[in-house]
Amino acid sequence: MTTAYSVREALVPEDREACFAVRREVFVVEQGVPQELEYDTYDTTAVHVLAVREDGLPLGTGRLLFGSDAVGKTGADTSVGSLGRLAVSESARGLGVGAALVRGIEDAARERGLTAVDLHAQTHALGFYERLGYEAYGPEFPDADMPHRAMRRSL
Repeated sequence: MTTAYSVREALVPEDREACFAVRREVFVVEQGVPQELEYDTYDTTAVHVLAVREDGLPLGTGRLLFGSDAVGKTGADTSVGSLGRLAVSESARGLGVGAALVRGIEDAARERGLTAVDLHAQTHALGFYERLGYEAYGPEFPDADMPHRAMRRSL
């Protein structure tokens, strides 16, 4: 089945609400992440990216932290952004939405002059990110009681 969709920065309140709805569906409901851990102060300054079907149905989202907001996640290098909160609705998995969101976040990082993107991947998703050019580094660590690894891709 082919579904037409587009990826864009979430610049209007309705788009941001759609991003949060997808995150709630995937992380809070499906994966059991406590709501108080899922949403944070970075949500107000992050670049949010949204994938939507032609009819407006939100399919997925992700966010980019940059500048001082990314420093705590990427180290002291402000030229490295932090990709996070990548979520694709269950009905949209396997359609290429996740890869399109990652590329959209990378485009947003380039537009802001960043030279690389870091992320903290759930270990079951390492292969997905590796296929997109990310390399794991450092030891496995827990985040929201799930195993993760740090990964990076130069832009």
